[in-house]
Amino acid sequence: MAARFIRALRRLWLTAPLLVALPLSSQAQETLTWLVRDLPPMTIFDGPQKDQGSIDKMLPLLIERLPQYRHQILHVNRARGIQMLNAPSFTCDPSLVWTPARAKNIVFSTPAFAVLSNGIAIRRNRQDALASYVVDGKFDLARFLGAQQTRLGIVAERSYGPGIDEQLIHADPLELTPHYGNDALGSLLQMQRLGRLEAVLGYWTEIRYQATQQGMDSQDLVFYPIKGMPRYQRIHIGCSNTALGRQAISHINRELQNIPQTALLESYANRLDPLMREQYLRDNPRFFSETPLP
Repeated sequence: MAARFIRALRRLWLTAPLLVALPLSSQAQETLTWLVRDLPPMTIFDGPQKDQGSIDKMLPLLIERLPQYRHQILHVNRARGIQMLNAPSFTCDPSLVWTPARAKNIVFSTPAFAVLSNGIAIRRNRQDALASYVVDGKFDLARFLGAQQTRLGIVAERSYGPGIDEQLIHADPLELTPHYGNDALGSLLQMQRLGRLEAVLGYWTEIRYQATQQGMDSQDLVFYPIKGMPRYQRIHIGCSNTALGRQAISHINRELQNIPQTALLESYANRLDPLMREQYLRDNPRFFSETPLP
């Protein structure tokens, strides 16, 4: 009897490390929450093109290369996303613009993607009325914001890049019409069509997509880059500035170098006008080599 007890105890002693190791390994795998917002055509939540945006295609490739984490995707608006990133959580956003204010509470990856910078969309039938603000094919946003009785539509809580954000901060609030809704850009385009806004600020690919969704002909809109702003804007992955977030960014930076870019670039480029598409693909090799970070 005693001998059987000793043998059973010995078997338990030999197998105990294995039994303990399995749950510990499982418990050690943290859950990374990806905060994704509806930003078509980079991310598309609904409709026949659902999940066909360039960021939609990049994120699964990145997740596949980060098996050390459990992953969950959470759909949020911009305000909620920034709130969660600023909190002590383990969250990341795959499509974030770097700004000095955000960098205080969010840790950023190396550039993950590049897009045409934000610009100004006006109605084609208003070109002559706004022609004085266009110089060498670029829109003088500072002078427009300094004029009286001009109205610019913007998406609330969105960063348009440090240079543009600075101009908006110093603008007369009466010149700005921020929209907070889930379909903010589409609503702003409708307001512009009705003559309640002179111009709308945003990405050209997004404006064209949303115009179509609103039943408008994108040919009725004209897009201008903003004077003094770089032609392209770099998109980063941003994570909460915690120990887990900083560690995730180190893994993300390594894996970004291994993700095939061709399909992602073509997915974005196909949303551009033919001339813009040609230049974008031609400029791509220089995106991350000629311009300092961020």
